[in-house]
Amino acid sequence: MSIFKNIMSWVWPILIGLLLAFFVKTFLFSPANVVGNSMAPNLQAGERVVMLKAAKIRRNSIIIFNAYGVDTQEPNVTPKTKYIKRIIGLPGDKIEYQNNGKLYVNNKLVSQSYITKKQQSSGTLTLSTALSPASGVTLGTNKSFTVPKGKYFVLGDNRKISNDSRYYGFVPKAKILGVVKAFIWNKHHKLINSFNSN
Repeated sequence: MSIFKNIMSWVWPILIGLLLAFFVKTFLFSPANVVGNSMAPNLQAGERVVMLKAAKIRRNSIIIFNAYGVDTQEPNVTPKTKYIKRIIGLPGDKIEYQNNGKLYVNNKLVSQSYITKKQQSSGTLTLSTALSPASGVTLGTNKSFTVPKGKYFVLGDNRKISNDSRYYGFVPKAKILGVVKAFIWNKHHKLINSFNSN
């Protein structure tokens, strides 16, 4: 009996630790890798970040979402493909992206100081010829669109190369896996973790 007790004295802590780790990874947060350069220079390809699964999704939050069924133009998307992008519009938001690169959300000018002026203008407004523009997304002065209920409008920070809502449209809330937070040694961490557009 004492042998059984001795075995269980170290088995139980291991089991409890594994259960706690499973709970944390499943419901609270998990590590993630940045794939690609669509969020450069604020996030680099291969960079490690933390994904908070229960965090509130706000405008300018960086999110990870499952791209399967969202991006139907990219043939290599599988059920495991994940994209990382910045939330520009929340459900119900009215978006106007003017020819000069200024962004208005609900008729209010919104800062995009997390990217260069060139990315704000030509980087955003010059669309790739390799992809078709999304229906329901209209860019340019005096053009506006409304983000549908339960969906989000997302863009990559590296607008020139980013495959985002300009091409595949709005991201359903059900596809969003969590909100990204960068580690403090990333010199752009404030632009990722707590950027305030006001």
